[in-house]
Amino acid sequence: MKVTGYTPSDLPASKTSSAHTPKPESAPARVATPAASDPGVAVVITSSARTMGKEAVGQAPVIDTQKVAAMKAAIQDGSFKVNPQAIADKLLANAQELYSTAGK
Repeated sequence: MKVTGYTPSDLPASKTSSAHTPKPESAPARVATPAASDPGVAVVITSSARTMGKEAVGQAPVIDTQKVAAMKAAIQDGSFKVNPQAIADKLLANAQELYSTAGK
């Protein structure tokens, strides 16, 4: 899906976390201003965050491009069959994993 006709001025501005709190009805709606007049917020990335990012890149899984190409071809020619049992099993396993790590 392609989104067209978008300009930053189409979105309402939000500068603080109070953007999610209800505003009085008498408050006029604010519209985002062009970036030239709004410098934005400075972001600082710490050295520990950089290190974590580098470690995550090093742990990225290797992609089997031949398998991806074969699956893409099977989907395009209609021969790919979905296994709902395998999908359900994986969803349950992921939910159990999330539940067990959330309790810690």
